[in-house]
Amino acid sequence: MKIIRLKLIGKFLKPVIRDFQNTAHLYVNVHSHIANQNKHEMSRSARPLTSARVLHKIKALTSQPSVSEAGNFSTNRNPRNLERLRIAYKPVGYHLEKPGRSYWHTLEINSSGRYVSADVKHFENGVILSASTSEWAIKQQLYKTNDTAAYVNLGRVLARRCLQAGITEMTCQVEAPVKGSKLDQLLQTVQENGVSFEEPSRLDNTQPWDAQRQEKPWEVFEEK
Repeated sequence: MKIIRLKLIGKFLKPVIRDFQNTAHLYVNVHSHIANQNKHEMSRSARPLTSARVLHKIKALTSQPSVSEAGNFSTNRNPRNLERLRIAYKPVGYHLEKPGRSYWHTLEINSSGRYVSADVKHFENGVILSASTSEWAIKQQLYKTNDTAAYVNLGRVLARRCLQAGITEMTCQVEAPVKGSKLDQLLQTVQENGVSFEEPSRLDNTQPWDAQRQEKPWEVFEEK
């Protein structure tokens, strides 16, 4: 009887043992596959950065967005945009200081015994635009490099370069000693060619209790 019972028990236990062995084998295979995959990913991330990989990462970071993504994306390529909107920082300086420092761009003129030069300086970046009668292209068109004609033509060249650079307004702290002199004619020529010597004031922040609010320069109201 004991032998028959053991045979019956073994008959019923064989499928259970077979299923347990299959499950254990499957678990071992899955665990080894996951371990190999993690090892492969770690080896890829641990590879040294070559020039090709660095170039690929740079292209991925600097690539332009697609048309669908560009709807809410804009790039400001004009570093003087805030100055045109009159909301950029403008230094104030001291009230008793002469000449003052309250400007974004200013004109400086330097003359020597042989040449004359004009520089447009930014309060933060220094000289951003210049013209001089010592330049070969200008000097070849002049009879002398420091006479009245040289001053007038230098003013024309400077004004044209300012307009090409998008600078239409600047301050000028240079004063001509005599009206009608060479320096006075240079300043008049610059103004006649489209450059103003008056910069607009900085747009102050409007407070909630202000009775009157300034018109924002980027808002245009058409009269009906």
